[in-house]
Amino acid sequence: MKKIVVVFSGGMDSFTLLNQAIKDGHDVYALSFDYGQKHKKELECSSKVTEQCNISHKISDITALSELLQSSSLVSADIDVPEGHYEAENMKSTVVPNRNMILLSIAIGYAVDIDAEEVWYGAHSGDHAIYPDCRPEFVEKMNDVATIANFSPVTIFAPYLYKDKFDILKDGIEMRLDYSNTWTCYKGKEKACGKCGSCTERLEAFEKLGLKDPIEYDAHFNN
Repeated sequence: MKKIVVVFSGGMDSFTLLNQAIKDGHDVYALSFDYGQKHKKELECSSKVTEQCNISHKISDITALSELLQSSSLVSADIDVPEGHYEAENMKSTVVPNRNMILLSIAIGYAVDIDAEEVWYGAHSGDHAIYPDCRPEFVEKMNDVATIANFSPVTIFAPYLYKDKFDILKDGIEMRLDYSNTWTCYKGKEKACGKCGSCTERLEAFEKLGLKDPIEYDAHFNN
């Protein structure tokens, strides 16, 4: 058993990762972030899940950073979240500058503070096309830094780095996880839009497995 910090957004990737860590018998500390994202509903999901799992959970308020990251449609009120597939050029507006480096740096600091050995996060191959800070070379370099930045070395563990959303969902279904407890949509509405890049990728995974996504979508979207 290891003491670990799981970066837990409340989305399906980190939800699967969190449950895998619990299943493996680790001493899990979940860490979520409010960075001014429009889709704050994911934080509601993260709180609900960690309460159900009876594990430690902290939400770090770093909303002040959003003032410096207004080029991203995920935080800027002046930029609409684009619709379509992640491989489309317009999806670059969903990149939050340096987000994963910022979040992982905080998670590493938290891990050192509580004497945790590892930081787990759910980067996967489906994000490689549009998000530089989800690519293997980033994770490898960030892990190198994590091992030398403090007196207590921390390892970054990203088990889905070379797998996609389908693989993640497949693992979760095998664990009998309830994905109605997750939130993926970027638009920040009460129901998922079904059209943003994040929704599109999620729906493709469910369709590939021949399953219906259990979350609610806007009435105009036929899931």
